[in-house]
Amino acid sequence: MIIHAEPLVGAAFEPFGDIIEASRTRNDLFEINSGYVTRHHALATIDCDDAAAISIFEARRRPLLVRMLERHPRSSQAFMPLDGGDWLVVVADEPEPDCCRAFLCKGWQGVSLRRGTWHHPLLILDRKQSFLVVDREETSSNLEEILFESECGISL
Repeated sequence: MIIHAEPLVGAAFEPFGDIIEASRTRNDLFEINSGYVTRHHALATIDCDDAAAISIFEARRRPLLVRMLERHPRSSQAFMPLDGGDWLVVVADEPEPDCCRAFLCKGWQGVSLRRGTWHHPLLILDRKQSFLVVDREETSSNLEEILFESECGISL
């Protein structure tokens, strides 16, 4: 099975979470700090049972194959690329290969996955890439994984 990557746009991604990107077309931006900073306000929300944490993930390229999905039932999880490289987010309504959708994210686009959204771990297109991540501080009881019997490829 092949999953065809779609562009990351609001209407298509909305069931899975928020897109994090600075946009001049949004109504929720305003000037602060005596006009030296433009604030793109509340691009995503954090939904967490306990304390949230800000981390940096250093991802390494892996084959563009989907062999499993995971979800975090106790918090949302936000990813914002730091290096400017394009990347992929794979999400699903149900943890089944034929429910998977892949979105091609530009290097300035991040996502905030809703609590409980099935997704694949980070898939990057460059050799290495760093992400600012906001999720639940205590991670041990916030992970469910499903392994597939067969893998799905991703086409760009």
